[in-house]
Amino acid sequence: MVLSKIVAFCVIAFVKAIELTFELSDSANQCFFEDIKDGIDCVIEYQVVTGGQYDVDMTLEDKEGKILYKGVKKQYDSFSWKTETEGTYKACFSNEFSTFSHKVVYMDWQKGDEGQLLPNVDRVTSRIAAMTQLETSASAIGDRLRLIDDYQTHHRLREATGRKRAEDLNERVLLWSLGQTAIIITLGIAQVLLLRSFFTEKRTIF
Repeated sequence: MVLSKIVAFCVIAFVKAIELTFELSDSANQCFFEDIKDGIDCVIEYQVVTGGQYDVDMTLEDKEGKILYKGVKKQYDSFSWKTETEGTYKACFSNEFSTFSHKVVYMDWQKGDEGQLLPNVDRVTSRIAAMTQLETSASAIGDRLRLIDDYQTHHRLREATGRKRAEDLNERVLLWSLGQTAIIITLGIAQVLLLRSFFTEKRTIF
């Protein structure tokens, strides 16, 4: 019974977050919506994984269209706030300033008691429930697991960004090497033709 309660609490905690990676086409604008009650602590974090100059515009608005946050051409950033009104909040990512390159963007939107395994257990009875040693251990383990998952996510993002930069650099070096090789071959052929012209006898017809 205790184990089933812990699993249920875990499910409740995890559904309070949006974590995804999506593609943002060139000259595109993509928005995400979330219904949030008033007085809820929220955190939104984003990062451009690949594409272009690794920058994106991001705007966060409440249900009345009030701008809570605006980031211009940023590779990554985070913003935390507490909701003042209940309603649908909107986070929009814009790549309209880029006409050639599409981008891959990571977003993590957390709200409420996302960091707690056992949030307000006895809210109905308005008293603090006594946690058993097993529940306390499970809560501590859940916090550690979420911290580890967060570290792993950021490590994967850094690894993906570094790998993409390395691939782009390798492609540029390859193209530069091919260009240098073509120039050397062209100069070699031109020198051979020039030397041959020096030793070619010109016949004069009278």
